[in-house]
Formats: sequence, structure tokens, C-alpha cells
Amino acid sequence: MQPKLREVRAQPTIHQGRRGIVLSDPLGISRMAIFIPQPLVPLLPLMDGTRDIGMLRTGFELRTGSALSTLNLEELIKALDEALLLDNERFTRAYHAAIAEYHSASYRAYTLPGRVCPSTPEELGAYLQQFLDQAETAPQPEGDIKGLICPHIDFQRGGPIYAAVWATVAATLRDADLVVILGTDHNAPSSEVTLTRQSYQTPWGIMPTPQDVVDRIAAEAGDGVFTHELNHRGEHSVEAAALWLHYLLGDRPCSMLPVLCGSLQHLIDRGESPSSSGPISATAAVLKSAVAERRTILVAAADLAHVGPAFGDSMPFDAVARATLGRDDQALINVLATADAEQFFEAVRREGDRNRICGMPPIYLMLSVLSEVEGSATGYAQCPASEDGGSWVSICGMVYHSRKS
Repeated sequence: MQPKLREVRAQPTIHQGRRGIVLSDPLGISRMAIFIPQPLVPLLPLMDGTRDIGMLRTGFELRTGSALSTLNLEELIKALDEALLLDNERFTRAYHAAIAEYHSASYRAYTLPGRVCPSTPEELGAYLQQFLDQAETAPQPEGDIKGLICPHIDFQRGGPIYAAVWATVAATLRDADLVVILGTDHNAPSSEVTLTRQSYQTPWGIMPTPQDVVDRIAAEAGDGVFTHELNHRGEHSVEAAALWLHYLLGDRPCSMLPVLCGSLQHLIDRGESPSSSGPISATAAVLKSAVAERRTILVAAADLAHVGPAFGDSMPFDAVARATLGRDDQALINVLATADAEQFFEAVRREGDRNRICGMPPIYLMLSVLSEVEGSATGYAQCPASEDGGSWVSICGMVYHSRKS
């Protein structure tokens, strides 16, 4: 037995007074979570499928100077296996069953009710309208609206920023034939573009996915765009934007293309532009054609910085650090207003993405599609991400419109 740990979600925590991490399944195939005490964390990178139990024990002892009994190691491996956190036959069977179930459904089911917003259409509509009624009205852009950046954080924290940007584009949406929502894929770090043929459900019905556009992207980018399709099932970034879109559309028919955008960290590390990626460049080319053929709005469902201990920083972000973050974010927002995809990527790459701009992939793809536009900011906020006030997520709203002549 040579256990191999999957790409799993790891969340630092304190359990019964002990520090450690909680491992869980980012795909949601398994609902089980496994607590790993801090002293055992060095064992996890060794579980790469090349070491048996004896080699794992030896490697752990060499790394930590501590012994690990065969019994304890076997119990841990069994727990990981039962939680479907190992890359093995058991997980493969469960994965294929899950993807078959997803494909057989009539639509991609709505997942947010009760988690971050009200459940019924009436209650959710009233909830969103409350934010819209209280939104600070941004000046209406002079040119035609072509796209926007909105957050994907929960509505409780990000509601005012959502409302300000969606209120600005509401009238334009009523004339749109297609809305493309590009959302951060939090669960596929190695996949740059992920499509689905399923249509998204909201409390107000189904937002039909344009199959012709999906077919064209797949033909140009390859079937790899479906490798992580199951991520659509539980990813909230596209869904959050879809709720605002469908509420503002009302009964007016409109197609919605959901696209998940994975991490670009490998390109940052290599100093390469995302334009060198076949899937990204192919997707951008097809979307440019779609924009030319039909009335299309592009949406980047994207948060900005993720800072503080909850995201891996050694120190909490106090008032001074938050002020610095605000200046960093404003500089980035100024770059976003230029609508230059390469300039935006370089601004993030130059800093090594030290503020963890999780919305970089969808923003980059959107800016690669848009042309002859400029951006107008509609709002900015820093949202608490931990109870102790030491971790924060920053968000913004921006509308892209035809450049002034």
C-alpha cells in the first residue's frame, strides 16, 4: 500500500485545544473531514503514492525526529481512505458516480439557499432589493457597458459592493442576449478553464447555457476544459453572480455561459503570460467572436486580496497593515481601470501575488476579451475573514464601458 493524498482542502484550526489542519474534499463527493494534529502535518507531503508504510514512517522520523507507530499510521490512512481523500480506486469509483449523477440531472442545482442567503424566491428577491435600495448610486457610464467586476464573497459582507455595480448595469442587462460569468475556481489549481454543458438553476428558474458557445470553446481548447467539470457543482463564484443577474433580468430570457477559471500561480512562478496558455487564449478568441455576434455582457466574479493568518500570513493585519493593503488595492484598481490584461497580470506577478488576488484568473480572461473599453470603479471594501479581526478579504466593483472618444 502506497497511499497518495488527493488535492484536498486544508484549513488551519484548533480542535480540542490542539492546533492542526482539517482536510476535506473540495469536490464535496465526501462530506467527511479529517483533523490532522500539527505534529503529523509533515507526514502529508510524503503521501505521494511512492512510499509504503515503512518508508512513510522512516521519512517522517527523518523530517521530525519523532517516531510514528505502524498502528497509528494505518489508522490515519484508513480514515483518509474512508473520507475519500486518497487518490485510489475507491475515490475513482465515487468520482465517476458523482459525475454521472451531475450529467444526468436536468440542470446544475442551486446550492446557496440557507447557507448565505434566504431560500425562497420572494425572500431572496427582497434581500437583494434591500441592498439595491441602499446602494450608493454610481454615475452612469457614458459609453456602452460591456462588462463588470463583482465580488463572489457572501452577500452579508459584500452586499453593498454587489449592489452598487449591479445597479449600474441593470438597464443594460435587459438588452443582453448572452451574459458570460467568469468565476474563480477555488478547487482546481491546475485547471485554467473549466466549462459545463449544464444550465444553472436559481430560485427564479433556469439560466440556459448556450451549447453552441460551449461546443466552439471545446473544439478550440480541447476536451480538457471538461476535466474538472464537477467543480461547477459546488463552486459559489459563478452562482453568486447568477443570482443578481437573474433577479435583475426578471422574466426576460437570456443565456448565461458559466466558466470557471483556475489558478495562474504556475505562470506567475515561470514569469509567463497567461496568453501562452492554449485553453485561455482559445477561450478568449471564441468569446470575442460571441461578443461580436450577439449582445453580450462579461462578468468577472472576483474578489481581490486575501490576507492574514487565515490565508497563511504569519502576522495579523492590524490597522497599519490594512492601510497598506488599501493603498496596494487602489493601485491595482487603477490598473484595472485601464482594461489592459497584460498590465494587470504583470502588476500581480511583480509582487509575487503576495496579497493572494484570487480573482486574478477571471479578471484576466475578461480583459483579454474586451477591447476599446475603460473601467469605472463603483466601490471598494475590506471584509473581515476571522473572528479576531486579523484576516481580511478585499473586494471591489467595476464597470467596463466603451472608451470615451
